[in-house]
Amino acid sequence: MPPLLPSNGHAMQHRTGAARNPLLPPPADLFRVGSRRWFLQTGLAGLAGLTLADTLRLQASASGNLSRHRDPRSVILFWLSGGPSHIDTWDPKPDAPAEIRGPYRTIPTSVPGIRVSEHLPLQARLMHQLAILRAVDCSASNHTPITMQAGNPLARRTDDGKDGGGYPSMGSLTARFRGPNVASMPAFVGLADSWRADVWGSGHMGSAYEPVKGNELPGRLTLPAGLAVPRLQERAELRRRFDLLERARDAGSNMGQMDRYADMAYDMVVSPAVRRAFDVGQEPDRLRDAYGRCSVGEKALLARRLVEAGTTFVLVSGRWGYFDHHGDNVPPWGGILKGLTPILPTIDRALTALVEDLGARGLLDSTLVLMMGEFGRSPVLTKDGGREHWTPVMSMLTAGGGGRHGQVIGSSDARGGAIKSRRVSPSDLAATVFRHLDIPLDAQWVNPQGRPIPIVTEGGQPITELTV
Repeated sequence: MPPLLPSNGHAMQHRTGAARNPLLPPPADLFRVGSRRWFLQTGLAGLAGLTLADTLRLQASASGNLSRHRDPRSVILFWLSGGPSHIDTWDPKPDAPAEIRGPYRTIPTSVPGIRVSEHLPLQARLMHQLAILRAVDCSASNHTPITMQAGNPLARRTDDGKDGGGYPSMGSLTARFRGPNVASMPAFVGLADSWRADVWGSGHMGSAYEPVKGNELPGRLTLPAGLAVPRLQERAELRRRFDLLERARDAGSNMGQMDRYADMAYDMVVSPAVRRAFDVGQEPDRLRDAYGRCSVGEKALLARRLVEAGTTFVLVSGRWGYFDHHGDNVPPWGGILKGLTPILPTIDRALTALVEDLGARGLLDSTLVLMMGEFGRSPVLTKDGGREHWTPVMSMLTAGGGGRHGQVIGSSDARGGAIKSRRVSPSDLAATVFRHLDIPLDAQWVNPQGRPIPIVTEGGQPITELTV
């Protein structure tokens, strides 16, 4: 597996990412529809190197969950790529010297005694439905999604072509051990513009459990010209027409040997419900405005549609690296005043709209919402008004999942530079996610060498304070 990011330095990572990722404007075409030629080239090709039928078959054989009825549960993870400043968001230090407390004031929240950044007023209003974790240990993390998305301190960036050590992400483990809540939906969807830098996949667990690229799947759900579902009277005719398309691409390919997992693959392609799930245009303008007409807002709304339709794990990333605020004179993301200030309202709006929307639809208890990045930022401002990478401690936000909220869990010291109380490890985070999803915490996957690997490492335990 190639390194997630170029190994020739932090500045090069910024230059290569910035060209692809403007700071705040909404994408003009968030989900591209493939052309007929593109469809013919991929056919029913796999979402991650396998056919849909293969993916469904492997997931079902591993977990036995495609025919098992159970209460739907899901996870939506907001990935704040680049590493947000905990001091300037959820762990302010108003009594510290100016070079530590930064340029922002703090505001009270709906929970007495809890204060947050002045630029998070919507989250402040909703704090009784949120929980802040202020003592998350990110010491094993680096400038990639590997460690925190894996929920595993053994999964690390190494820049030697072996990043992650083969350990899979929490989303891929969810696909392996739980699968989708509705069989025709993908289990794990990533909504990100910069895939390699913002989404961690299945490692050595196998490509069947890789996340589906949410900005590409709609094109694969679009039938080519001349193939309209209403005109197809029988599934056999549908198979025949797709087989002709496949034969046109590859004379050695045919789809004559069908099983129920291939049927599921067809269902995903032709299902109006699946296509509708990816169409945020069906939402009323007032709701789209509430989420925000920007990348993270549009993706948050799509995440809600996906879990409502039956996807189990959705990862939302607004932009590559846009929380990497080294200084107002440091491109491409600037510092706290010029870089972070315009971004905070977008995640404030997207998170609160999602929580309220899930609540209104009766989905909040069944959906665990997480918001975090790869690490925190340094306690002392740089000369350019930014903060450097900081791995000893970070903050994150949780909502939903049937948990107890309206609280702060753990604390950092007076400078925000070290954990003071109630350390939460990446493994504790994974155990919390898997407990919510009813995945046994002692489950194991088998690596290519035949060795069983636990899904929760380093003694991770669920965060008991979140338990009702």
